[in-house]
Amino acid sequence: MTKDTNKSKKDKLEEKDLETTTAKVVEEAKKQNEPQTKEKKEKKQAKKSAKEKKADEMEELGNKLQDISDKYIRLSAEFDNYRKRTLKEKMELTKSAGEKILINILPVIDNFERALISIDDTKDVDAIKEGIHLIYNNFKDFVTQNGVKEIEAINKEFDTDIHEAITKIPAPSEDLKGKVIDCVEKGYFLNDKVIRFSKVVVGE
Repeated sequence: MTKDTNKSKKDKLEEKDLETTTAKVVEEAKKQNEPQTKEKKEKKQAKKSAKEKKADEMEELGNKLQDISDKYIRLSAEFDNYRKRTLKEKMELTKSAGEKILINILPVIDNFERALISIDDTKDVDAIKEGIHLIYNNFKDFVTQNGVKEIEAINKEFDTDIHEAITKIPAPSEDLKGKVIDCVEKGYFLNDKVIRFSKVVVGE
């Protein structure tokens, strides 16, 4: 009987020790697993934050791209309107400039018509000559007012930028060598731009 009692006590002690040991092992395992679980949670959270950050960046880039696209479309439309407006203004300016020239040249035509009538009706040659000179001077004043200027040629140094040599002849004197001896056809500037070269004879 005593043996059985002792055996029972011993078994209980062993069971208790086993339970204590098991509890310690479980507790230790929990402690060991705690850092790993915490680390996994932190990694998961960091990974989630990185994804969210990337998504935010992509959204921001998308918004910037949309803004740039809108600005480009507006600028393109504004430039197209500007191009059309300037083209229209240029056409109107050219048209009005041509109209102004034609209006100002009409009095010259009127004077020519009067001169033609006078030629048929008068025998005064001097009066006709005077009338023709008057018309010529009026027309010359008109073209001068519109920026046309005669190129000086006679006795000037030959200049290929404004003169066109049609022939060369021996110079009448030493100081006329390389200079314009005669002008066959006058040249003209339009606002300092050559619109027709002077056709000249050059001494050599």
